[in-house]
Amino acid sequence: MKSINEASIICNNCNTHTTKTCIIKNGFQLRAWQCNNCNEQWIHPIDLAEYNKYNTMRQKQYAVKLRLVGNSYTVSIPREIIDFQENILKEINQMIKISLDSPERLTLYFSKKMEEELLK
Repeated sequence: MKSINEASIICNNCNTHTTKTCIIKNGFQLRAWQCNNCNEQWIHPIDLAEYNKYNTMRQKQYAVKLRLVGNSYTVSIPREIIDFQENILKEINQMIKISLDSPERLTLYFSKKMEEELLK
């Protein structure tokens, strides 16, 4: 069975073939098709659904617990966040980077790639 990404799409407005492109929003790569004539874009539905899920999660405030374990403190991360980042599940027992951005802000880096992009 072929994927929608392999389809050829014709623009409704100007009746010309579209070209495949990639749109980057908030670090997400969204597969899309763009009409070179009228610049209308169509985003792949699966990519758009993932992006919308991310935006919904991003707007939430999560209440987490801070616990003392030995000489360290632990923070519980909601399952919803872990499930969203599939690559985290593969690396769950590996070390995660943390940095103190300001007196009130800690940042967790789940991937070296994200850390490198943010530090640029």
